Amino acid sequence: MKGRMEQIIPIVSFLGFCWLAMQAVHEFGHVAATVVSGGTVEQVVLHPLTISRTDVGTNPHPVLEIWAGAVAGVALPLLVLVMAWAVHSPGLYLFRFFAGFCCVANGTYIAFGPSDTGMDTEIMLLLGASRWQLLLFGVPAIALGLYLWHGLGPHFGLGEAKGRVSRSAVLVSLALLSMTVIVELALWKAGILAGS
Repeated sequence: MKGRMEQIIPIVSFLGFCWLAMQAVHEFGHVAATVVSGGTVEQVVLHPLTISRTDVGTNPHPVLEIWAGAVAGVALPLLVLVMAWAVHSPGLYLFRFFAGFCCVANGTYIAFGPSDTGMDTEIMLLLGASRWQLLLFGVPAIALGLYLWHGLGPHFGLGEAKGRVSRSAVLVSLALLSMTVIVELALWKAGILAGS
């Protein structure tokens, strides 16, 4: 049972971290594009118990702003992965998993997202994008994410690892999730981020 818990803890905690960090990177893209293009950000909703979003006021370049979330959501984790690879960072598989997660999540969201709920995909379509353009972004992003995930199972105790995982992976996964939750809650409490 101890071995099984050491396998479950890093998987669950790292997935939790990936979900929260992916949302933060996605919203960073919206915020950065809005600010760079001369717009104003009214609020950023980023809380461990909500789905993230960025509410924009003045928005001189809405196409740039709306696409920047997904583009940054894929590009920034890939850039971090390349940098980690270049310096031979320990735990490179964690960087690979996170980059893959961001590719799959953003790709799925854009390629197959709803067209009637006020989400990014609806706004993209209202601003003139075609569904095929959303698929053209999303499907390769998903494929890249799956490629990055390929072969990572043993690092998380799956397959040939038979439940064995690195103790440091357990600690790193728990620390990353805890730190992300604490930072988001602190920023929410300080009024910097909204919670719903």
